Amino acid sequence: MSSQSIELISAGLLTTVQDLGRRGYQRYGIPVCGALDPVSLRIANVLVGNPEGEACLEITALGPTIRFISDSVVALVGADFKIDLDGREVRTWESVEVSAGSILSIGAASDGLRAYLAIAGGIDVPPVMNSRSTDLKGVFGGFEGRPLQDGDSLPVGDSPHVADWSQRGLPAGISRQPTFGQEFQIRVVLGPQDGEFTQTGIDTMLTSEYTVSVDSDRMGYRLEGAEITHERGPDIVSDGTALGSVQVPGSGQPIILLADRGTTGGYTKIATVIAPDIGLLSQALPGAKVRFTAVSVEEAHEAQREQESMIREIKSHVDLDLTGAVSVRSEGSEVRVVDESGGRIAVPDVTGSRTSTRTISTIADGEEFEFELTTAFQ
Repeated sequence: MSSQSIELISAGLLTTVQDLGRRGYQRYGIPVCGALDPVSLRIANVLVGNPEGEACLEITALGPTIRFISDSVVALVGADFKIDLDGREVRTWESVEVSAGSILSIGAASDGLRAYLAIAGGIDVPPVMNSRSTDLKGVFGGFEGRPLQDGDSLPVGDSPHVADWSQRGLPAGISRQPTFGQEFQIRVVLGPQDGEFTQTGIDTMLTSEYTVSVDSDRMGYRLEGAEITHERGPDIVSDGTALGSVQVPGSGQPIILLADRGTTGGYTKIATVIAPDIGLLSQALPGAKVRFTAVSVEEAHEAQREQESMIREIKSHVDLDLTGAVSVRSEGSEVRVVDESGGRIAVPDVTGSRTSTRTISTIADGEEFEFELTTAFQ
């Protein structure tokens, strides 16, 4: 573990350690967790030269004040927060060089709800089941399984990009920062149980405006509005849930499942929010208005490809070397792992005995996937 660290003078309203989640364990009832706005986390990491799945600070509504113990580079991406370094306002969505002893203060969000502070080298808390994400319900992972508190000291990993990686931002063709506002148009694919709803219920969902309830959290967003009617009733035999599943209990009020969702559920699911819109939805504050638009699976895939193309463009712009950056190691042997285009795949280091099998979850070319990696040595 690195000797570098940061100290939280104040922790903010809800600040946790998150990466891209704890994948591969839902069969055991372990939630995925991870960043609610994964695209912002990935971009923040790219801007400081980290693997895009590195652990960051997820900041909600009111940010922390941080003292840096050593020189570093940071980037804040996501909602619009005022941020200053030693009393000097600095830009978000751009990497910023930080000197040892400096104090970084992140104020209140003025547009959106969540942002991600990436630090070169990443937050180096011990991984639990291949992830550094905080599981707030399970009280494990992240930093002692809990939200950060005033006075906490967090380890930071080593990085080759500290010396020359400041002021790297987005390409000119990409908007510096999105505007979230209070009205959200969210795309969904109907199913997997839309047949359990009346046509009137489906039409109601797609033509009505819903309000984000104050009873919303990292597990899911509860929406309030016109009742969505079932064909036979709200209950089904419990089955697996997906990120963005839109459950409708007996009240007819939809619930959108997010990162900390349970692994199974017994309410009918009328639709699923497409992956590129999950981060957008997570920026909605209680009281914000949400409308749904139904799209096809093909349209959802195209939206995903567009989002991944944007991230690749950012990587190219900041001159991040993608080739063979991640390796899998076991007993001193090393295998380079790249995606189909030769780009970086962010996976944890794998160590083991002469033969070991691990479940690896990653993102490549716009697709999330898992594979079983078996290493065997003679």
